[in-house]
Amino acid sequence: MLIALLPMKGNSERVPQKNIRPLNGKPLFFYVADNIKKTGLFDNLVINTDSSEIEKMAMERYGGWLKIIKRPAALRGDMISMNRIIEFDVKSIGVDHDYMQMHSTSPFLSPATIESAVKVYSDQKMAGTLDSLFSVTEVYSRLYDRNLQPINHDPQILARTQDLNVVYEENSAFYLFSGESFLLNNHRIGRLAKAFPMARNSIECIDIDDMNDWLLAEHIIKE
Repeated sequence: MLIALLPMKGNSERVPQKNIRPLNGKPLFFYVADNIKKTGLFDNLVINTDSSEIEKMAMERYGGWLKIIKRPAALRGDMISMNRIIEFDVKSIGVDHDYMQMHSTSPFLSPATIESAVKVYSDQKMAGTLDSLFSVTEVYSRLYDRNLQPINHDPQILARTQDLNVVYEENSAFYLFSGESFLLNNHRIGRLAKAFPMARNSIECIDIDDMNDWLLAEHIIKE
């Protein structure tokens, strides 16, 4: 079985009620949940939430395909690690399944990209070459660490940016992993992890974290 995980809490610090806030008239989490459903790849969409409002809205829209996990008190609050929430979900649903965890804050993640990622994961897992796959943004920029030491370039050579060694930024659009891998590593990214690169200028990499991100998403969606 392939399960889609979409954990959401009711409270949001930087964008009030972000997960259900209307984006161009449509609650934010509907965008990614609709695209997950359009693929036809997932046995269930599982939403782990502490919000009765999110639960009600999701049940009305997605019906029997949806499974709600009511978040226990011990896992509520802004400082709870996502690892603990996923661990609870995996143990509740079953270790023998494959999981794709996504975020409501990625409204532009397309069905085509989801399908492509699932194919890469499934094919390479069957071949024994990975246990997890996660989305990254390709960065072709001259990068330095906090001590101003070059990370991916030689300042004496000053290569063109397009010729630099690519650096990957974890963009949190999605994570694919087996239940077994997660419990073994206590992490979405396993010991045989591989990256799924996404172009830096792709709107699919947008993660709505604050009001500036929200305004950008509104501008894009209204164009």
